[in-house]
Amino acid sequence: MTKSETVLSVAVIGAGYFAGFHVDAWLRNPDARLEAVADLDVEKARALLEAKGANGVDAVDSLPSLDARFDIIDIAAPPATHLSLIRQALPLANRAIICQKPFCNSLEDAREATRLAEEAGKLLIVHENFRFQPWYRVMRAELDAGRIGEPFQITFRLRPGDGQGADAYLSRQPYFQQMERFLIHETAIHWIDTFRYLMGEPKDVFADIRKLNPVIAGEDAGYFLYRYDDGRRAMFDGNRLADHAADNPRLTMGECLAEGSEGAIMLDGFGVLRFRQRGAVEWQQIECDYDRRNFGGDCVYHLQRHVTDHLLRGRQIENTAGDYLRNMEIEEALYRSAESGCVISTAAVRE
Repeated sequence: MTKSETVLSVAVIGAGYFAGFHVDAWLRNPDARLEAVADLDVEKARALLEAKGANGVDAVDSLPSLDARFDIIDIAAPPATHLSLIRQALPLANRAIICQKPFCNSLEDAREATRLAEEAGKLLIVHENFRFQPWYRVMRAELDAGRIGEPFQITFRLRPGDGQGADAYLSRQPYFQQMERFLIHETAIHWIDTFRYLMGEPKDVFADIRKLNPVIAGEDAGYFLYRYDDGRRAMFDGNRLADHAADNPRLTMGECLAEGSEGAIMLDGFGVLRFRQRGAVEWQQIECDYDRRNFGGDCVYHLQRHVTDHLLRGRQIENTAGDYLRNMEIEEALYRSAESGCVISTAAVRE
């Protein structure tokens, strides 16, 4: 088999709701061969594989029970398990470990996981997939090309509408109800990263958060602001109880607007991008192709292809754990801001 024909062996840890998207995407990736799914509830793993038609893939209760090594180990399990699972995966992963977000249970644990991977010489990547949603890749290209001129600000309004009532989140990810840090740690972390991808590194941040649904432990609504040295701003306005105009509220999770000196780019809840030139009345649609059948424009698949393209073809990698720690430092700064009511410098939370 030539180098270009190499297929990477993959094992997934976890068989919960979101792990299903991981398994589905690996089965479609021509550069990968899914060989195992591990979950403490092995019947859950078997049921997931059966639902995906994954004949010949092993279902096990733990990776060590396979007595095998894999090119990629993909951790799709809750954050509290990440550090121990990364320790378990390091000797079994030949090339890389991918770990879901939120990355570990705390910034301290994430730093330790990153250190362990660096010492072992293993590539550790965080599965932060929103920056791989097709509309954000296109928006980044448009911003880089100067479509809106000098950027002034970007705003995202999160409105999934899934947070009302006593049954909020129970059908998909019930542990959401027990997370003491929820809106920012679990959800807004996507835009902590996406704003960095689109606009660069903020100088300081401000946050105002609150809890609207009394049945959950953490915050479910609020705002955060990025401030940049050159005067630009990025604003996240999140409310998990409110919805937005969309046939699938979870496609984009809300609406985005990037504004600049020569116009604006808008993302709506249907995954449609539009541009309006400064002074114009009409919006022009920007071409943005994606697969509507899968989560977030098939962003899980796009992230996995990004990893296999790096491993097999040397393409530049994004979302390494070392870089992703910056997202978690910004998250910590946002919680400090919300607690204190003050603007917090992002430099204040570095090691």
